[in-house]
Amino acid sequence: MSFLDLAKKRYSCRKLSAQPVEEEKLQKILEAGNLAPTAVNKQPFHIWVLKSEEAMQKVSQTTSFIFGAPVAFVVGSKAESAFVRSFDKKNFADVDASIAATHMMLEIEALGLGTTWVGHFDAPKLKELFPEMADYELVAIFPVGYPAEDAKPSARHAERAGIEMIADWL
Repeated sequence: MSFLDLAKKRYSCRKLSAQPVEEEKLQKILEAGNLAPTAVNKQPFHIWVLKSEEAMQKVSQTTSFIFGAPVAFVVGSKAESAFVRSFDKKNFADVDASIAATHMMLEIEALGLGTTWVGHFDAPKLKELFPEMADYELVAIFPVGYPAEDAKPSARHAERAGIEMIADWL
């Protein structure tokens, strides 16, 4: 499948089955995050794999967007580990974590799994429930599982502004 076909096929899957996700697929998702390009290759992010029933119950206390997933990934960035652009002091931690997260999201789709990028979560509570996340800016949660048989994209999925609206040729 071409990259554009993969990008078109991917959608925010909000209905997941409880079927377990194979360990080798979880490893491939982590590998996709690890391969992501980052500024000066600093990789100022960390990924937590929430797989136990206890961990999934905890993350469910911070968001209603888990959709029955058997596993979730949390991606966080660490500003003090990131490249900082000298001209304006722009810190690239969240940018780099988002690049890694996007690689993971696309690998999830390529593996026949479903997910959605969850940004609506109680980060302070998540850090309280998982103290190992306390020193990170939490960027995304990805609930991951096999799409339920009746899962489908939202009605807004295919709506796009169009290239003429998002780009200028200079």
